Amino acid sequence: MNFNKQLKLYRERDGYSQEELGEKIYVTRQTISKWENDHTYPDIHNLIALSTLFDVTLDELVKGDVAIMKNNQNIEAKKMNRLSWIMLLFIGLTVLSIVPFVDLWGWYGLSIPFILWAISMIAALKIEKIKKEKDVQTYGEIVAFMDGENLEAARAKRDKKRDRWNKTKIVLGFSLAAGVLTAISALLWMWFS
Repeated sequence: MNFNKQLKLYRERDGYSQEELGEKIYVTRQTISKWENDHTYPDIHNLIALSTLFDVTLDELVKGDVAIMKNNQNIEAKKMNRLSWIMLLFIGLTVLSIVPFVDLWGWYGLSIPFILWAISMIAALKIEKIKKEKDVQTYGEIVAFMDGENLEAARAKRDKKRDRWNKTKIVLGFSLAAGVLTAISALLWMWFS
């Protein structure tokens, strides 16, 4: 039996609706529905909460689905890695293409860098969605998630003030790097044209 079937079996056995079960373990009804329809898997905290609530062992609850969970995490980590490279590639292309296209087509030339930037932002939004679903916020947590390591140790090191400052430094550093690349692109474009 798969986890989704086990979850529904135990939920119905104990007489919970999806909404009632969600309230018991502090998730939404939609989350319970996604678990029962095999769209997503709960994290370890939710699995423990479910096994405690249903008074069953984790093994009884997941019935061999641990390998599937690990595989799903690996798939998500690979997807996040691929999206990161797509985002960086298209941001780089955006920065490098601004000056040549504006020089060739005037202000209309900004349309192509804008499209490249939009593609990078779509990738960034998908990354943020994965990070939110997996409760991965800091760089250390992202690395632990992508390497399949224990996230709890990384989460224990969270410091909201420091993390906010680090995010600010990353954005400022990235913006500075983008400005420098744009200036270099402009110099090279003027030099070769």
